[in-house]
Amino acid sequence: MIRPCDTAKSSISGALRIGPLAVAHPFVQAALSGYTDLAMRRVARSHGADYCVNEVVLDRSVLHDGPWQRKLLTVEPDDHPVGAQLMGGDPTTFGPAADRMVTAGYDVIDINFGCPAPKAQNRCRGGFLLSEPETAAAIVRNVVDAVGDRCPVTLKMRRGLDESAASERSFFEIFDLAFSLGVSAITVHGRSVEQRYRGPSDWRFLARVKAHAGSRTVLGSGDLFTADDCIRMMEETGVDGVTIARGSMGNPWIFNQCLALARGECDAVDLKGPAIAEQRDTIIQHFEETAKLHGREKAGKLMGKFGVRYASHHPKCKRVREAFSRGSSTEQFLETIKVWYEDYV
Repeated sequence: MIRPCDTAKSSISGALRIGPLAVAHPFVQAALSGYTDLAMRRVARSHGADYCVNEVVLDRSVLHDGPWQRKLLTVEPDDHPVGAQLMGGDPTTFGPAADRMVTAGYDVIDINFGCPAPKAQNRCRGGFLLSEPETAAAIVRNVVDAVGDRCPVTLKMRRGLDESAASERSFFEIFDLAFSLGVSAITVHGRSVEQRYRGPSDWRFLARVKAHAGSRTVLGSGDLFTADDCIRMMEETGVDGVTIARGSMGNPWIFNQCLALARGECDAVDLKGPAIAEQRDTIIQHFEETAKLHGREKAGKLMGKFGVRYASHHPKCKRVREAFSRGSSTEQFLETIKVWYEDYV
């Protein structure tokens, strides 16, 4: 449900500070593995996003010479401010990887202690580190020592490895240690690692965390699928900002919608969602950015996963989603747009 737009400007619309970095507003494009490449970030920025975080990368990938490393270490002039999210399990490799990312031009280093994927857990990475406070602290210390005098270091966490009291104690131990070591902000997802994406995100826990943090910068994450969700999370929990992850997939309009709600600019955007023509133009924009980044021949196949997300806004969403999912080439992708979007203008 979309709330009635309040014409009074809210303090939520103000800038977000991450250490010395001033971000225009508190609605952040979160890191999404396999999604938030340069193409998606450019589309998000054109729809109101200011601070965007690159898709999560392994620290070892940054240190190994090759085409993928060169792509990771290329930061375009129009892609700022941008964060680099690093994941791994060896404290000794995090510092050198962070150094390379900052030297390449990233504005923030974000350490991932939240990934719930089984592969990450099996390899002692991501959310697994919430059960290893000493290792987590060593990683944070190494990154802050390597780059903390050049850019902010931030952290992404979940509320614990599981539902146990011991897990919650480990969460707060790492949370407090990270800030004491020089981290500028921490993003907290309201689910445990064990939950993955099952069940609701616990916003009450986020409120407890922010109350515990005081003036320290905390961002919230989890179950942010509409602009109203983002505003409500900030109002109900007191967090300083939100990182929008799955809610931004095929939905870049969410950033301008958040700004409109926060600023009371009721006529600035259509809070009910984009018209068909706007959907089409944005999908084509995303395709063209993907083609510039990966080549036109690959772009159609790569855009399939985005197409099924964009389809949720279409009045014939089920049939459009099926059409995008069947496509495996650029020609099929563009034909889907022609069939399902041109006729609705």
